[in-house]
Amino acid sequence: MQVMPDYRGGSIVNLMSSIVHALGGEEPLYAPLAALPPAELASRNVVLLVVDGLGYEYLQSRKPEGALARRLRARITSVFPSTTASAVTTFLTGTAPQQHGLTGWFMYFAELGGVMAILPYRPRHGGSAPRLPVGTLLEHVPVFDRLDARAHMVAPARIAQSDFNLAHRGRAALEAFRTLDEMFQAIERIVRVASGRTYVYAYWPELDRLAHECGVGSREVGEHLDAIDTAFDAFLGRIAGSDTTVVVTADHGFVDAAPEEAIELAAHPALARTLLLPPCGEQRAAYCYVRARQERAFADYVARFADRVELHEAEALVAAGVFGLGAPHPRLHERVGDYVLIMKQNAVIKAWLSGEPQFEHIGVHGSTSPEEMYVPLIVAQV
Repeated sequence: MQVMPDYRGGSIVNLMSSIVHALGGEEPLYAPLAALPPAELASRNVVLLVVDGLGYEYLQSRKPEGALARRLRARITSVFPSTTASAVTTFLTGTAPQQHGLTGWFMYFAELGGVMAILPYRPRHGGSAPRLPVGTLLEHVPVFDRLDARAHMVAPARIAQSDFNLAHRGRAALEAFRTLDEMFQAIERIVRVASGRTYVYAYWPELDRLAHECGVGSREVGEHLDAIDTAFDAFLGRIAGSDTTVVVTADHGFVDAAPEEAIELAAHPALARTLLLPPCGEQRAAYCYVRARQERAFADYVARFADRVELHEAEALVAAGVFGLGAPHPRLHERVGDYVLIMKQNAVIKAWLSGEPQFEHIGVHGSTSPEEMYVPLIVAQV
């Protein structure tokens, strides 16, 4: 079963529209979230906590009676691709990839003449960030600057001052943390002293890291979810009476990759010869830039993997609203290549540059399975 984003009222971009509308921001591009109308966000403080990698399906199967699940309001979708680079940018801009133009971990930027790993903001082949600041390159308006409220960004210390984070901070006050307890303590301090409408965006990355390294079905990920659940329950108790609405969601969920289903581009030189670039995007949603007059050879070769791959023309996906609704980012078309490979089941496609470190992720995401695409909407009013 493949699940496409529900941008008409059931995705994380619609959640952001509810928040922007409730906090007096300019009229959002997208409709508010049907499961959380703006009127329900009338409290003095609104906290959005994004737990990277916490899929709806996983939460329901692993901890259905916990503090998070007891406050589960709805199942909503991520964006496409279901990956951090695209979804977190939606949280930070209030728009879908159709508008913000970030389409995955590896992106081809014609204006830079190469492929970038966008979150660490470095060329894929290594080296330092380009001289062009990421904020200038992306030209995003941070969602914090659209709100009639005091805004705060609570971020992990290791990325709090990153080029990408600072480019999306806008006028939000920034507070860094190192541990789960420190994150909840930082949010608590903010809502306790708030004297007017206040918005807090907080991001927790550790569940995602563990799922990549150990697999979403691992003991390590399960135990970490237990820790998050316990800390969340204690946090709600400490801020009781603060007139705060706490919303918890995620950027995507996970599946565990099946090594026997992996497609290694190096093992298929005839396919590699049809490409101008290594596949961009994600191992579960890859953008292919095909050489002129090689389209038929490319499509015929990919057909060998029909049990593992859906082949789409990139223009057709844009036109169908898979990346979002409305007018696209002026460079969206060049950032999604000629064709998109959407991986089925537990397959991935791997392509490495010469000399590039070859990492092995057990947990993966980016495609359209229910496990990756559905995320929880958790709402607590205290």
